Amino acid sequence: MRIPTTFTLPASAEEATAIQDELRTRVITVDPRPPAFATVAGLDSAYDDETGLAASAAVVLDAHSLTPLETAVAHGEVRFPYVPGLLAFRELPTTLAALAQLTTTPDLLVCDAQGLAHPRRFGLACHVGVLCELPAIGVAKNAWGVWSEPGPRRGDATDILLDGEVVGRALRTRDGVKPVFVSVGHAIGLDTACAQVLALTPRYRQPETTRQADQLCRRALAEALAARSWPSAHPCGDAPP
Repeated sequence: MRIPTTFTLPASAEEATAIQDELRTRVITVDPRPPAFATVAGLDSAYDDETGLAASAAVVLDAHSLTPLETAVAHGEVRFPYVPGLLAFRELPTTLAALAQLTTTPDLLVCDAQGLAHPRRFGLACHVGVLCELPAIGVAKNAWGVWSEPGPRRGDATDILLDGEVVGRALRTRDGVKPVFVSVGHAIGLDTACAQVLALTPRYRQPETTRQADQLCRRALAEALAARSWPSAHPCGDAPP
């Protein structure tokens, strides 16, 4: 698939923050018309702290049968430091490189990350959605914000608040199991995002997109570490010198 906007890795945390502040104004929080998704791509990344190697995976599923249609993996070295609130910049080069390898463009992106439930309202799901100009959802394992425990049944949900603003929902995807934390990434409404996450979780807590992307990126990282050889992953933009 084509990435419409070129991504250049920022040279500092201050520059990264400025990029988030600028791109945040482009986030759309309403559904496309019509809000129909035939294909859904799961995105996830894995790292090795010792070597700095990262592997990102994109797994495209049929949105109705959840049958895998296509996968792609990209490797690279993490070139941005660990800074809370700026974790997207560690994953973006390889995530975009994996997406660029897909032969089809998915209708919806599901990221194992935050979207609007982020201190600057611009997590990885927002960043990827805006750059790719595609609907995107953040489905995180932990919440960034204030929330209360939803009811015990599948589909029960409560709002996630940051500074008094609703930025996402704690959503129960399995009876009696810890919720996931859903937030809008781009070009989708929160109600539709939660409905899509429920459709992607027929058997497990995590969306099937996330489960399969997680397995693929972890396997790809292990194989690359064993080989001690991997290609560069900056086809969608430039790395800093």
